[in-house]
Amino acid sequence: MSIWRVLFCVVFPPLAVLDRGCGSIVIVTILTLIGWVPGVIAALVINNKR
Repeated sequence: MSIWRVLFCVVFPPLAVLDRGCGSIVIVTILTLIGWVPGVIAALVINNKR
């Protein structure tokens, strides 16, 4: 995972998982609305599975 992808996960998590499918976007968006940190963690985990 590149440093740009990591920074994008931290700044705006739902857009960072845009290429992973609708389910990932929904999960990360809900977690981001609940709290910013869970959204960032979920985005990093989803992007790390590449």
